[in-house]
Amino acid sequence: MIDKIVTSGTFSLDGGTWDVDNNVWIVGSASEVVVIDAAHDAAAIARRVGDREVRAIVCTHAHDDHIDAAAELAARTGAPVLLHPADQVLWEMVYADLPYTPLEDGQVISAGGVELTVLHTPGHSPGAVCLYGADICTVFSGDTLFQGGPGATGRSFSSFDTIIESIKGRLLTLPPGTVVHTGHGASTVIGEEAGHLEEWMARGH
Repeated sequence: MIDKIVTSGTFSLDGGTWDVDNNVWIVGSASEVVVIDAAHDAAAIARRVGDREVRAIVCTHAHDDHIDAAAELAARTGAPVLLHPADQVLWEMVYADLPYTPLEDGQVISAGGVELTVLHTPGHSPGAVCLYGADICTVFSGDTLFQGGPGATGRSFSSFDTIIESIKGRLLTLPPGTVVHTGHGASTVIGEEAGHLEEWMARGH
């Protein structure tokens, strides 16, 4: 079972603030789920979860628009917040003293019979990760890969060359039919995006 709720708020970094809509993904079964990217509105996410147990709140990265509801949702549900520690500096911009559970590349997160494997995909941020469910032929890409190209790399703690290497080595190697559920906007498939790699590299940032 894959459910999505779109929440709205702002993203702030490097002195700028932008209005954003975020995809919050809820993955699992009728009894237990994982929440991917608790953005903006913990109450709305909790309502969508309902009476299901939240096994974990997974952050694909620590930009503030992807984690700003994580603490409240964790308090509401008792679930741990999981984040790759390479994003510590970004995490501390939002939560100076709130601990999280470190994610590791290759770690498997399970809920409701769905297993999601952590793929460390730095570039958009140092600790960016994607979550790959082989049995459901789906990858949750956060802001690493979108319909039409890689995530933004023009701000602090990001690297275009690094994100391209992450996409080439970790995502475009997945089966072409793999559905890509993104952190913002429409979903896509791996095979569709693989055909545009050279175009992205020519376009650069």
